[in-house]
Amino acid sequence: MSLVYAGICCHAPGITNRPAAANPDDFATLKAEFVRQKEEIEAARPDALFIISAEHFANFFSDNMPAFSIGMADSYVGPIEDSTWLGIPKRKVPGNAALSRRIIELTLERSDVSYAEEWRFDHGIMVPLQHITPNYDLPVIPANINCQAPPFSPLHRAYQFGQALRRAFDGVPESIALLGTGGTSHWPCTPDSGKINAAWDEDFLARWARHDVEAMTAYGPGEIRFYKPIPQFACGCLIADMAIH
Repeated sequence: MSLVYAGICCHAPGITNRPAAANPDDFATLKAEFVRQKEEIEAARPDALFIISAEHFANFFSDNMPAFSIGMADSYVGPIEDSTWLGIPKRKVPGNAALSRRIIELTLERSDVSYAEEWRFDHGIMVPLQHITPNYDLPVIPANINCQAPPFSPLHRAYQFGQALRRAFDGVPESIALLGTGGTSHWPCTPDSGKINAAWDEDFLARWARHDVEAMTAYGPGEIRFYKPIPQFACGCLIADMAIH
């Protein structure tokens, strides 16, 4: 089995561009859980980090909006945002084009997915990488699920994409760490920016941790390590992981 770690985390840009705005205790706990996630991924000794995000019109726009896409390059550049604003220096991030291609080919056997040989990372990927692999010494394979422009894929199709990825990971000899990253309830670039529906977030996380979907019973229960609605970061922040079987 090549999947050695699976977890999720938040990627709010406020984590790096305005950390002092949050409650100090909440922020310290969030940072500590990022450290624990980093250490657990390092202990799993993956050959690559496969990170699924929802990008913010940095690479895909209304003239070409794939439902699912995977990067296929030997290196990537990020962040696309101003480094002074985001608090993360621009850098080259290592990839693995050959491994990406094999994963894409195996994924295509069960799910439609596009690929991109050029991919500029925005905060959706760079904020997690800054915490999980701060030395940028682990090859990264980015993936995007369209969450920005309707029509959106039905949730069962997103789940099928995940199943196809798992089978693809099992079909390669390299060990893979999987990290899903995003925000829970938030309304970026709208008048409601900063609003958080904590009740919805907590219900979603409880469902995720229970793995209600029968086809996901190959995984052990999920563990919610951290969840706090942090209005200063405009979203509910979370860290969680899954047991691998």
